[in-house]
Amino acid sequence: MILVVLENQRGNIHAFSREAVAAGQSLASKLGMELSILCMGENASSLKEQASEYKAKDLILAEHDMINTYSADGYSKVLSDVITDLSPQYVIMGHSYMVRDFLPRVSAKLNLPFVSDIISVTYDGDTPAFARQVFNAKLATNIESDASNNTTLLSFQSAAFSSDDIELGGSDAASVFEVNLNNEDIKSISEPEFQESSSGVDLTTADLIVSVGRGIESEDNIPMVESLAEAMGAEIASSRPVVDMGWLPSYRQIGSSGQAVSPKLYFSVGISGAIQHVVGMKGSKNIIAINKDEEAPIFEIADYAVIGDLMEIVPKLTEELKK
Repeated sequence: MILVVLENQRGNIHAFSREAVAAGQSLASKLGMELSILCMGENASSLKEQASEYKAKDLILAEHDMINTYSADGYSKVLSDVITDLSPQYVIMGHSYMVRDFLPRVSAKLNLPFVSDIISVTYDGDTPAFARQVFNAKLATNIESDASNNTTLLSFQSAAFSSDDIELGGSDAASVFEVNLNNEDIKSISEPEFQESSSGVDLTTADLIVSVGRGIESEDNIPMVESLAEAMGAEIASSRPVVDMGWLPSYRQIGSSGQAVSPKLYFSVGISGAIQHVVGMKGSKNIIAINKDEEAPIFEIADYAVIGDLMEIVPKLTEELKK
């Protein structure tokens, strides 16, 4: 059995969790296994209702007053109990901040292997190999789970799978897992939901992103790109050099050391396309890139390439959009 665990995001299924469902369905199909979906913790009932259209064998609800608010202790205890009871072959989640916090505890509690931040899956017969990036995303390595392990924990990087590929059809059954928690199980208090700052932006939920790189040349030119983003109704983002120079805050950064996104449209402005940036946006549905260097690596993955001076192109495009 494969178990996908859903995460709450402001009352809805987290974008990473929807991609995890697609990953679980794909893995289940390849390996001939059944898929179950666990709705646990905060807003679990709402998550279950939203997930009711997803094709699965079983839709499991795990609710308790002590996990209505996230805590690493509570979540790790409940998921550990679920795994002990159901013995799934694989437990799958999206590689979110919350998962990075509590899933290693589950691994330690149950002495289970945890393959994190997976970017893709390949198969050697019935044996899946999970690819992870190493050496600051310059290389990828394949990891296979030891067949002697009863359960392997997996977390998938954003855009490793697309939520558009989720199979619908509903679950064959629904069940309730009896949660047993007491005050001794919760020994820590978690801070509010992660934000880089009080004004931070979760770019993972944005449908349209305009992202700026060092090709913008000066901080004085940032407002020009912000005007383009405003005209498009898009969020503004950046590559690491722009953040390192202090032109935009760190929560705007896309890449291996920033956020990983998969918007409907990613508009790259003056970004060369270093691998450290590309790994954070390669899952975008459509990519438009402006760069005056026709050899820029970003053009290798762009759906639409505009070779030219962004200082001339962006203002004219913004003006036309505003019309």
